Amino acid sequence: MALVVYLGAVALVTLRPAPEDDETLGLARRVIEQLADLGLPVTFDGVEAVANVVMFVPFGVLVGLLLRRPWWVVVLLGAGTSTLIETVQRWLPTRYATVQDVVMNTLGAAVGVLALVLVSRRAGTGVRSRPVDGAGVRRRAGRGWGRARSTRRTRAQPPT
Repeated sequence: MALVVYLGAVALVTLRPAPEDDETLGLARRVIEQLADLGLPVTFDGVEAVANVVMFVPFGVLVGLLLRRPWWVVVLLGAGTSTLIETVQRWLPTRYATVQDVVMNTLGAAVGVLALVLVSRRAGTGVRSRPVDGAGVRRRAGRGWGRARSTRRTRAQPPT
């Protein structure tokens, strides 16, 4: 349910007609100008880039929790979702599709799934090992965050 609400919010923010320079956007521009006047390295383009990263962090977390696939699958899905959004924006008269948005959104999905992996490993709720299967490969429980690793010993390896 959370993923549906999140995706609906992303669709609303990215696909509805862009507002003209309304009061909120004007206020944001004024605050950014004042921060720049104080000598802080802040630009509207920089704030927009960071906002694109932040917008897709929940994507990485929520899709990662839902699918329990390797991290790179979640990042690719983030890139695909962002590409779909930008493709639709090409046909919307008040929107501008950019490759930078796809890159920043994909980075946000990567940050989200990385946070999920780190938190789950730290909490001990992440990947757990299962016994070695008949092929000598230790499989991990769940369908996701780790790779299967071989537990076979070769003659060159001393016993532990």
